[in-house]
Amino acid sequence: MNGRRSTAEWRAGMWNLPNALTLGRIAAVPVFVLLLLADTTAARWWALVVFVLASITDQLDGHLARSRNLVTAFGTLADPIADKALTLGAFVTLSALGEIPWWVTLLIAVRELGITVLRAVLARRSIIPASLGGKVKTALQMTAIIVLLVPWGTFVDATPMRVVGLVILYVALAVTVVTGLDYVRRGLVIARSRVAVP
Repeated sequence: MNGRRSTAEWRAGMWNLPNALTLGRIAAVPVFVLLLLADTTAARWWALVVFVLASITDQLDGHLARSRNLVTAFGTLADPIADKALTLGAFVTLSALGEIPWWVTLLIAVRELGITVLRAVLARRSIIPASLGGKVKTALQMTAIIVLLVPWGTFVDATPMRVVGLVILYVALAVTVVTGLDYVRRGLVIARSRVAVP
């Protein structure tokens, strides 16, 4: 009886607006990838629109969950997965199209997936809170992706804008690696002391 009630309460709590936005972001990833792979100007613009809208939901769902007291275990787990699916989907597809180097995508993927596993392993001891550097990393990654997605050649010389996009990408890569090392350091502190990182 109690088990049924707790399950029902969990399901009821799961279905709220922030979680719906998170699920929508996950569903948008294959749509975005297919549009980008179509490799036409029109499809490229639509891929950009899908990515920007999905990125906006990344900020919106967290704000709604906190402001309306709708934070759930499902949302806490699914939100970072949705973020990484969106950004890694973009990086992998842009690499497949030959627009960014594969080694950059692989480094970012190893960092993102590795830290996700680390946080999951340590979750029973303590939550490693997102740092300011992690938020800057996400913002830089998304900015680089947006700049690289725009089909600049339809209205200006694309070469300078591609350079700008790659510069932002390499800055994002540096921040990604540095913050990844910081998460590992904090994870080791938790593993050794079994206390929350301040």
